[in-house]
Amino acid sequence: MQEKQYGIWQPITWAGYAERVKDTAHGLAALGIERGEIVAVLGDNRPEWLIAELAAQSMGCAVVGIYPTSIGEELRHILTTARARVVVAEDQEQVDKLLRLLDEEDPADSEPLLIERIVYYDPHGLEQYDDAVLLEFTDLEAMGRERASEQPTWFEEQIASGSAEDIAVICTTSGTTSKPKLGELSHSNLLTMGQNLTQIDPIRTKDRYVSFLPFAWIGEQMLAVACGLSNGVTISFPEDSATQRSDLREIGPDIMFSPPRIWESMLSEVQVRIDEAGWLKRKVFGWGYDVGDKVAAMRVTGKKPGPALALSHKLADAVATRPVRDQLGLARIRRCYTGGAPLGPDVFRFYHAIGVNLKQIYGQTEICGIAVVHRDDDVPFNTVGTPIPGTEMRITDDGEILLRSASVFRGYHRQPEETAKTVDADGWLHTGDAGYLDDNGHLVVIDRAKDVLTAADGTRYSSAFIENKLKFSPYVEEAVVFAPSDSPDDAGGMTALIILDPATVGSWAEHERLSYTTYTDLAAKPEVYDLIAEETTRANEDLPETIRVTRFVLLHKQLDPDDDEITRTRKVRRNVIADRYAQIISALQRGADDVTIHSRVTYQDGTSIERELTLDIFDLTTYTIPQGRGRRPVWSGRR
Repeated sequence: MQEKQYGIWQPITWAGYAERVKDTAHGLAALGIERGEIVAVLGDNRPEWLIAELAAQSMGCAVVGIYPTSIGEELRHILTTARARVVVAEDQEQVDKLLRLLDEEDPADSEPLLIERIVYYDPHGLEQYDDAVLLEFTDLEAMGRERASEQPTWFEEQIASGSAEDIAVICTTSGTTSKPKLGELSHSNLLTMGQNLTQIDPIRTKDRYVSFLPFAWIGEQMLAVACGLSNGVTISFPEDSATQRSDLREIGPDIMFSPPRIWESMLSEVQVRIDEAGWLKRKVFGWGYDVGDKVAAMRVTGKKPGPALALSHKLADAVATRPVRDQLGLARIRRCYTGGAPLGPDVFRFYHAIGVNLKQIYGQTEICGIAVVHRDDDVPFNTVGTPIPGTEMRITDDGEILLRSASVFRGYHRQPEETAKTVDADGWLHTGDAGYLDDNGHLVVIDRAKDVLTAADGTRYSSAFIENKLKFSPYVEEAVVFAPSDSPDDAGGMTALIILDPATVGSWAEHERLSYTTYTDLAAKPEVYDLIAEETTRANEDLPETIRVTRFVLLHKQLDPDDDEITRTRKVRRNVIADRYAQIISALQRGADDVTIHSRVTYQDGTSIERELTLDIFDLTTYTIPQGRGRRPVWSGRR
């Protein structure tokens, strides 16, 4: 591993890594942790996160990762369900959250917290804290070294006592409809998944991986930990969130795995930077992109370009697309993956056109994150690929996707009834997702089965599919689409709440010399409504007429995981949105011209005020794109 501190990469050898794991395991034992317990880890990715994880696993314990942005009841739910006595926390921010929880009274409907020790690994700001529950990570390791000198054979005995079927990690589910469940994954589950994936996509010992997504997410456990450990990958930890992009470019990873929001934000960044470039650079990139797009369209179906196109592609790559890959930190990428939510086909097409071998995976926490993946040179953009070796898949009569493999989880922690609903007696994992196989045997995922709808003409569709079309616009950060209601007052047609991307819309506003103060002010501008109306109309052109968006509103705020509107992995909680913005949704469906709401605004100093806001509703049925206005290219925000 290596971690960047004060601008310098600090390496940790495998031998040094092993020694620190041993010391930490002894330290945990000195705190009274015993085989079978669960240790919680809360914080951003640092070497100490993985050292704590492997130390716990070495002594027959499991680790539950908690997203560093988790607060309040979400944090309490995970800690009480896991019955964690020791929490390894990153810094002052995380320590403060835990101490606040300990000071609060346990709710009547909740189990008591059992936390006895909080071990922190970044001491900045904690020098004056004297709470007896706190312990610095270096002191834990020192305790471990002292104990190791007294019990020199204990660590090896603990490893020898372990079993492949022991719980290795507990990962939380996405929790889009309720409190997250805690899925138990064994060592065997994770290693089998890693072995099966590397049969398709070999991982080399010298490969580099940049770890910046939370270890609480199954995706990072899957690639950085399971695949990384079993193949000897070097893992690099960026200095902080502000330097992630530059650190990514400096390392130039060989493999990468990120959810759609990362790929979408990188595309938005490209669009903004190209729009700010001079006309010559724009022309050159436009030509290079078109050549790359032609080659990519052939390559993803296993075909090879002819000599003339191959030569043009080499030139286009040198002068246009490789510099963009380099700016994104993807110059050395052999293959990269997206998963956790669907990624729009248009975004896929962009990355393949610039020479990035991006592939979709499909899976869930309950099957170690991966069961289906694209193969190299066989990447239909509207599918998620075919099952990895060792994985069986079938589609039920009502369209639900079922999966079975040695990577199916042990069950939900302390929830046997929920486990029985999810895995049947024959070992099939009921994913709850609806899908079908195309003519080539590729899996096409529609949406969560309960969210699949039927249009008036019988067309089965997914709100997520329409939302992805809208989100392909660089100006749209998030969209939530609603079908017509059963009310006789409903005006008919699909409606949408649209959340702006403040960076790209802000850049557009600056280019248009449009002044604004806050996000709320920007979202209320008529010019911005016109911009989004054109983008939505373009998206509608690619949709069947029965499921086109007819009305939309620009929401006055961004969706926030702290408000339970989206999960920590940026999945929309539809039930929360439907309840919280019921007044706006009702006005949209009635065909009203506007809607007046009351919104509470909290400032950085903790004070808050309630404001009355009137949100305009834009009716697309009376809108036409101005004559002569061309369609904007995929790589640009400009028309």
